[in-house]
Amino acid sequence: MDSFIIEGGVPLRGVIEISGSKNAALPILMASIAVDDEVCYDNVPDLRDIHTTIKLLNILGKEASLENGVVRVKNGKLGKEAPYDLVKTMRASVLCLGPLLARLGEAKVSLPGGCAIGARPVDQHLSALEKMGAVFDLENGYIHGHCPDGLRGAHIRFDMPTVGGTENLLMAACLARGETVLENAAREPEIVDLANFLIKCGARIEGQGTTIIRVQGVERLHGCSYTVMPDRIEAGTFLIAAGVTGGRLLLKNCPVSDMSAVVDKLRAAGMVIEETPEGVLACTGEKGLTGVDISTRPHPGFPTDMQAQFMVLMCCAQGSGLVEENIFENRFMHVQELVRMGADIHVTGSSAMVRGGRRLTGAPVMASDLRAGAALVLAGLAAEGETRVQRIYHVDRGYEHLEAKLAAVGARIRRVKEAD
Repeated sequence: MDSFIIEGGVPLRGVIEISGSKNAALPILMASIAVDDEVCYDNVPDLRDIHTTIKLLNILGKEASLENGVVRVKNGKLGKEAPYDLVKTMRASVLCLGPLLARLGEAKVSLPGGCAIGARPVDQHLSALEKMGAVFDLENGYIHGHCPDGLRGAHIRFDMPTVGGTENLLMAACLARGETVLENAAREPEIVDLANFLIKCGARIEGQGTTIIRVQGVERLHGCSYTVMPDRIEAGTFLIAAGVTGGRLLLKNCPVSDMSAVVDKLRAAGMVIEETPEGVLACTGEKGLTGVDISTRPHPGFPTDMQAQFMVLMCCAQGSGLVEENIFENRFMHVQELVRMGADIHVTGSSAMVRGGRRLTGAPVMASDLRAGAALVLAGLAAEGETRVQRIYHVDRGYEHLEAKLAAVGARIRRVKEAD
């Protein structure tokens, strides 16, 4: 099991290239199940979840491979079962359910795993697909769905915006008979990217990026080449890295137009973030960092995937900031680790009061999930002394070559092997 050893206190300076988006690449790769021909994807990040998805596609009968940021998926004889050994490690595996039902009329998918950040049920996925004609049974930890007469279009209103549910239904609806309307749909940029890919394959979709998406079913989807959007969460993490270290970073390929909620809060906290012809320049303003309040919301609100990282910024700021988590009920597990490093944070229910102005100090800490791990890396960069971040396999799920990118801009960070 690997850990990061970080010697903090070094201002980061230099250029970082933002990788392709994990949260966009995963559903777009799954969408190849619904496509008849070969598909070629560019700007795909080299991540554990991507490799898991490629393994799953191969098990399902596709011929998929990743090389130098390019994934090629060739058509093959599709199977219907996504096994537990793969699905348990990655929640996004459930996204094969919709396209499998659309292509085969049957799917058997293990109940998903992923980060332990609270309940993320798939009930909305299943109830929506049932309206399209699917029937489900729960058998030995597997979701077994079938629709022998094929999926048909339906008017679906989600109880609440669900990113995975919107993606699953969007893929299923492309091959359903008639029109499907998704109301109260999630609006995340990654959903827009998925829709744009499907449209390039011949799908008929309108309204992506709004709360109402309309899909006219087609008989088949054809292959194409597609470039995955850059990762806005990785970009936000590096913006904060510049702030907490007192550094100056230029981010290339930074999707700043998809990051308004994060950028606005960072500027309110005292960071200078400037769009230039070379990329997005980030540093701390002359007056330093100051505490601000954040409240996580579905897009276009402040993303829950940036909550832990922003909390580290508040630890390094003057004054106080209130962090309210409205998406997941168990996403403050990083707090106790930050407190071990000297942070002053008090949690009450779904809110955390962060009192800044205290220098963080290095300590051994443990990542509990992907974004908590990123936050602990940021804290280690800002802290005095040595920080050891354990269980960084969580971080490897969402950040491509993180230590190499940070080391290239001056961070003293290295990966070491730990005894299991």
